[in-house]
Amino acid sequence: MENTKLNRINELAALAKQRELTAEELAERDTLRREYIAEWRRGAEQVLENTWIVTPDGKKTKLRKRGEPSREKGNKKE
Repeated sequence: MENTKLNRINELAALAKQRELTAEELAERDTLRREYIAEWRRGAEQVLENTWIVTPDGKKTKLRKRGEPSREKGNKKE
């Protein structure tokens, strides 16, 4: 998220502590917050999609979403 948008969120938060926000300011704050949260979630999902769990025996298992089959690397016993 652009620094200007983050700064605006902070400005609106400071204003909200001083006085009640106008309807336009409330709408702007809500829109900026939704944008921020959506961007944060995308980043968190990217990190989790590239995360592997390594067990003490050296087997690697890709972190997965619920309901997806597991994918393993390393010491496969056949």
